[in-house]
Amino acid sequence: MLKICSKGQNYYKNSDCPTCPKCEQERKPSSGLLSKVAAPARRALENQNILTIQDLAAYSEKEILELHGIGATSMPRLRAALEEAGLSFRKS
Repeated sequence: MLKICSKGQNYYKNSDCPTCPKCEQERKPSSGLLSKVAAPARRALENQNILTIQDLAAYSEKEILELHGIGATSMPRLRAALEEAGLSFRKS
């Protein structure tokens, strides 16, 4: 289905999701925690105000997995990012 975002960009999407993939790609950070995950995971983290690796370390794996948009692909990337920084998820 052809859709048009608020910026006037045309995109095709089969779901009811209103997120424009072109706009999402434009706003993807080039560095930091949020650059390491796909758009759904990034939005899930942003919605919880988890913007840095230190913010992420304040949560348990279980809490992060409960967020809509976080899944099997995101968790290994998040664990690796924490390990690189010498951090880990909070223990439950």
